[in-house]
Amino acid sequence: MSLLVGAISIGLVLTFLALGIFISLRVFKFADITAEGSFALGGASAAILLVTGVNPFLATFVAVLSGFLAGMTTGLLNTRLKVHELLSGILVMTALYSINLRIMGKSNVSLLNAETLFTPLQRLVDKMYGPEAYAIILGWKVSSFDLAACLGVFLVAVVIAWLLNLFFRTHIGTAMRATGDNPQMIRALGQDTNTMLIFGLGLSNALIALSGALLAQFQGFADVQMGIGMMVWGIASLIIGEALIGIRSTAMSIVAAVSGSIVFRLLVSIALRWGLNPNDLKLITAVFVLLALALPGFLDKIKRTEGRPSA
Repeated sequence: MSLLVGAISIGLVLTFLALGIFISLRVFKFADITAEGSFALGGASAAILLVTGVNPFLATFVAVLSGFLAGMTTGLLNTRLKVHELLSGILVMTALYSINLRIMGKSNVSLLNAETLFTPLQRLVDKMYGPEAYAIILGWKVSSFDLAACLGVFLVAVVIAWLLNLFFRTHIGTAMRATGDNPQMIRALGQDTNTMLIFGLGLSNALIALSGALLAQFQGFADVQMGIGMMVWGIASLIIGEALIGIRSTAMSIVAAVSGSIVFRLLVSIALRWGLNPNDLKLITAVFVLLALALPGFLDKIKRTEGRPSA
């Protein structure tokens, strides 16, 4: 049961990564590889502030703000300096590696003795279930930390998803969606598409940095390489969610990103439990994303072939 609750907790933490990838990739059609740098930036910023005794809410907010600035930097390189979108993301991601090392002062920072966002919730769970290390849920033992983290991140994920859905219904949110769909029309209506893109990438990387900050607090440490492969992870979550839920509206797309992140993490946990070598996890993830991207086109080709009249 602890394995299941822990997997769901990590899936919920990575929900914000999937939502950030959704904004850049689905709303703006922008392959923003800055995600891998801003994810680690969020974890590094939050970790170094927490170990110095800063309030966990303030430390997490600073991590989110740092991700927003990283995303805006990518947008500025692309729109103002006319750097290719992929190259602009690579440049910022590369720079963030050194920045993250500067922030932490070393390759990783431990949070085992630091106060985190989950500490008050853990104390609350301990009061509810007693001083034992485990709570009994439906007859199963669950660590108080896992239960507190799962409940806390679930509430945050629900609030963020709800606010994001409301935001995309506003004038600015609608303009951002229209910028990704038809930038020529938006420019004809007098809107600045460059500003929309810069703000959108900032919002995307702010959510990704939030995911990194929460993951660092959940796992008890931040590492300079914790963002490697996270963009592929976010894309995989989107693909799974869209296959399960569909993309009939913006609200359903947000729900798809959330559910896809949880399902994908559960699948990974099951694979690890069945004996998958953790060293092969990134390879398996990349292969899965490749298959998920290629399979719809392959099935459509088969349908068109079967639909042709025979000679």
